[in-house]
Amino acid sequence: MTERDKTSKPTHRVLLLPGWQNSGAGHWQSRWELRYGDTRVDQDDWQWPKRGDWLAQLEHAVLADPRPALLVAHSLGCHLVSAWAAHSQHAARVVGALLVAPPDLDRDDLPPQLAPWRSTVRRALPFPATVVWSGNDPYCAPARSEAMAAAWGASQVAAGPRGHLNGDSGLGDWPDGRELLKNLTGDC
Repeated sequence: MTERDKTSKPTHRVLLLPGWQNSGAGHWQSRWELRYGDTRVDQDDWQWPKRGDWLAQLEHAVLADPRPALLVAHSLGCHLVSAWAAHSQHAARVVGALLVAPPDLDRDDLPPQLAPWRSTVRRALPFPATVVWSGNDPYCAPARSEAMAAAWGASQVAAGPRGHLNGDSGLGDWPDGRELLKNLTGDC
């Protein structure tokens, strides 16, 4: 914990943006929600994600509190951030984004539920961002992750061979990820 008074509200809030099918109990996002009180942006349909609906939910979450937001996205949540930032008039309310394991939406074996998310928004984000990718992510080759990070104007961190950087990756509370989040703002 920081020196900040434990009863005061932090200067910003952390919004967790899970990907397709949500993040289970063992996923680092779920653990951060419990440990740090971060806010999960819930979606009406985690199985058949409608892009417009997900964009509306993120817009609502950003506007629900006057404090600036830090976005912490996993998988399809990364594409949610890039699509939202390209269209929202409220992107200035975001102070940074941690984008973890963005999937390649142009893959031939993309599940039909995700087809409406094609194609990737390739526009620089209007806030600082870091993309974290794994060298053996089954849903995205390293070169594709690097290309997305470059298009989004984000710094990037290669996490080594850690799969999809999800609950199956054995990250636990993922303190390295929390440190990357702190680097975006100086606290958390």
